[in-house]
Amino acid sequence: MKRTTGMSRREFFAAGAGLAGGLALGSRGWGRTRPGQIQLTDLSGKSRVILVRTDSRADGVKKCLELMDLNPFQGKNVLVKPNLNTSDETPGSTHVDTLRAILQSAREMGAKALSIGDRSGPEETAQVFEKKGLPALAGSFDAKLLNFDELGDKGYSPYDPPASHWKNGFLVARPVVEAGCVVSTCCLKTHQFGGVFSMSLKNSVGIVPRKGHKFMKQLHGSPNQRRMIAEINTVYKPALIVLDGLTAFVDEGPMTGPRKDAGVFLAGTDRVAVDAVGLAILKDLGSNDAIMKTPIFAQEQIAWAATLDLGAGSPAAIVIQTPDAASEAYAEKIRRILAAG
Repeated sequence: MKRTTGMSRREFFAAGAGLAGGLALGSRGWGRTRPGQIQLTDLSGKSRVILVRTDSRADGVKKCLELMDLNPFQGKNVLVKPNLNTSDETPGSTHVDTLRAILQSAREMGAKALSIGDRSGPEETAQVFEKKGLPALAGSFDAKLLNFDELGDKGYSPYDPPASHWKNGFLVARPVVEAGCVVSTCCLKTHQFGGVFSMSLKNSVGIVPRKGHKFMKQLHGSPNQRRMIAEINTVYKPALIVLDGLTAFVDEGPMTGPRKDAGVFLAGTDRVAVDAVGLAILKDLGSNDAIMKTPIFAQEQIAWAATLDLGAGSPAAIVIQTPDAASEAYAEKIRRILAAG
């Protein structure tokens, strides 16, 4: 499989560095404060993660977007990429209320067009869509519902990044790489089949085809699975990540597992930073040995994604911001865990 770019290894990492720079806020990018928020006047080189304590998905999405203080939707073709491996109860799959809140916000903030796209596995994608009520949800927002299993050969593009651990590269869904704005909405959970955890980086696996291809067999059979997950993320950059952490799997996963209430929503534009904060929350909840005994930036998904310049390279590069006193009190606890690794 040929590369879609002619980049050398050196050019690849240089381009990645430019991408990381685009994730960083300038010193004037965030000067306002809100109740419970620590005043920060210089965020140069930092990746923001919004943390909201809540028991409402609509409230979580709303407050995250308000505090992000940006509009990635205006005039854009917006594609929402949920986590829909199966139709299992959240966090086994994205909750319909989270999708509804994101679509509503995108529509109100001037999106040109809306779509929801994913492919499932092992459960059939069409069956997952039906069980989750997505045809009706998409229809209520005049949004396209894209089953990536039905894209056909022309619906995928080949990609073979330099320094890749994929044998001959992989295919990616064209609607994702061609969208003007991708919103990745993921869950907070562990992953017992080699990923260790499944959040925003792992959510990108759904843009690689399963039916008619051996990519998933290759991925799950490789000792480099976690690096391969990170490499899929070099193909595109989401305009927004929204992590629904009202409830988490602290072991097993990604479909089912022991659950704990976390009562939190996260948002950002840096997948590494969002996942790092998510891992700190799992550590706070009490998780399995793979989470508890491994420093956050030593997790292979995180470490390799940082090496690829996909986001923050250390806890010091992450700033957690909050909208209120309750969120700030919890964020302070998470900051300590994040800093300690």
